[in-house]
Amino acid sequence: MTRTPCLLYLISPLDVGGDFPDRLTEALDAGPVAAFQFRVKGLEQHETARLAEPLQAICAARDVAFIVNDDVALAKRLNADGVHLGQGDGDPRDARRELGANAQIGVTCHASRHMAMEAGEAGADYVAFGAFFSTTTKTVEHHADPEILEWWQGMFELPCVAIGGITVENARELVDAGADFLAVSGGVWAHPDGPAAAVQAFNALLKDQPAG
Repeated sequence: MTRTPCLLYLISPLDVGGDFPDRLTEALDAGPVAAFQFRVKGLEQHETARLAEPLQAICAARDVAFIVNDDVALAKRLNADGVHLGQGDGDPRDARRELGANAQIGVTCHASRHMAMEAGEAGADYVAFGAFFSTTTKTVEHHADPEILEWWQGMFELPCVAIGGITVENARELVDAGADFLAVSGGVWAHPDGPAAAVQAFNALLKDQPAG
């Protein structure tokens, strides 16, 4: 079975106000990005939608999928490209009914093979494993080993996403293990040389993949 090359999947910082639209533009213009996940917490939906709309437009102009974290109702309100569900955020089947056949639905599966198989059976479009490394983006309760990516690739065709503390320096083993997407937040937004340099560095690494 021929593997498709691993691609970059950006996750927003929690603060997407201020100059963040400019930073997102800079990142997306620096090289290929498959998707952008909008992840904010603790705001009411009207304010969240107000913050999301300019970012969604930036993604749409560059053919980057705009995925809403955790919130099916917000994804529907925005007519987003999809939603990413944590284990407590509802069933992929219900999300599919709400968002339609073309929505991209991802599910967090931590380090659980069982959760991942259940998500696939429920119609998810991708499963996400992690955290693989320490991260300051969120409290890490589940640590995954790259071996789970190898297992998944050997058993299933559904794409898998690696998440959690991924940087240019540590990403190679996840790519080699079989990640279809690298979900990156701090590794881009907190990069010392800025988000454009980070995206360029990730894409240089992702271009250096063996064929097949």
